[in-house]
Amino acid sequence: MTRPDAEAQGARLKVCFLYIAQTHQILHSLPIAIALARGWPDIDVHIATTTQEHLDYVRRLLELLNVPPIPSRLLPPAWLRDLRLKGASTPPKALMLAANARRLGRYDAIVTPERTTALLRKLGVRDCKLVYTQHGAGDRGGPFEPRLKLFDLVMAAGPKQRDRMLAEGWVTPQTCAMVGYPKFDIIDALPASPLPVFPDAKPTVLYNPHFHPTLGSWTRWGRQVLEQFAADDRYNLIFAPHIRLFEGADPETIEALRPFIGHPRMHLDLGGPAAIDMTYTRAADIYLGDVSSQVYELLRTPKPCLFLNPSHAAWEGDESFHHWRYGPVLDEVDGLVDAIASAERTHGDYVEAQKRGFAESFDLQETPSSVRAAQAIVDRLPAMKKQPR
Repeated sequence: MTRPDAEAQGARLKVCFLYIAQTHQILHSLPIAIALARGWPDIDVHIATTTQEHLDYVRRLLELLNVPPIPSRLLPPAWLRDLRLKGASTPPKALMLAANARRLGRYDAIVTPERTTALLRKLGVRDCKLVYTQHGAGDRGGPFEPRLKLFDLVMAAGPKQRDRMLAEGWVTPQTCAMVGYPKFDIIDALPASPLPVFPDAKPTVLYNPHFHPTLGSWTRWGRQVLEQFAADDRYNLIFAPHIRLFEGADPETIEALRPFIGHPRMHLDLGGPAAIDMTYTRAADIYLGDVSSQVYELLRTPKPCLFLNPSHAAWEGDESFHHWRYGPVLDEVDGLVDAIASAERTHGDYVEAQKRGFAESFDLQETPSSVRAAQAIVDRLPAMKKQPR
């Protein structure tokens, strides 16, 4: 599927920001769409989603930010948008891409925070540039994979991510741009979500397990974690797992959390706006987790961290566990609250490592990350290498 050259036709260049996965990914590329629309008014910026929830969230964010509206729409067909497999919160990504390949192929570039969109290449989309923004700056090995080679541009938040992708051969210097972390731009501009209110002022722990079936701590230890905090009055606890952990959860799974709902020292959020917009990572005093990249967002301000290793992974020296250098690692869950207290006391031993890790993960400069990312896209569009207005 090829497309006539836009310049030859005298047409305006068109860039589509595509959202086909979970809501949390929107915050990673929407600030780039805003920067592109503001800085390059001669480029048409569009937004396409596959659920009404995504579309409403995008429009609400644009309204809160008081920016000019960006054309946004739901992708067809309606029957496929309503389809859910295995309790997923979104329509099947591959089927939605197949149904819209011709439509999407008319754009000069498609910008996405997820990797399934690389399938468009196999669906015949050839001339359209594919841009992958990433949706985090973590260490887990899964995101470093062959589909990255199918993108014309892969963004990196910092030298750690860029250097690993280059070293493993997933990108080249020409297909990779280090742009910083656009999510920080939109979070700093948005009003904060409401914080949970606890009756007593105590240090607040954020428990943020990942959805990974073996490296994540919830399946093996999660209930014990909640039980130990419920029984110990030293800390308040925010339980805000990765948004995918409880995606499509059956009623029995949710019912199992009932003993902790309404507990005066516990706040549970399985996927609301505050679970994805850094409300909890900014508010928490201590981080408890496993392999989620959200730890790096929390370390914008160094804080005590404690990591759970239920699979007894041999993590030392493995770059996929680089963040476990920022606090103690527990191979057993017994005595967890005492371990939290110990992590507080010994935080000074890890502060310098946390600062280095943050600097390696995020290349933040005077120019906003979202503007740098927009410039990287423009640099790869035909005959459009110009500075923003």
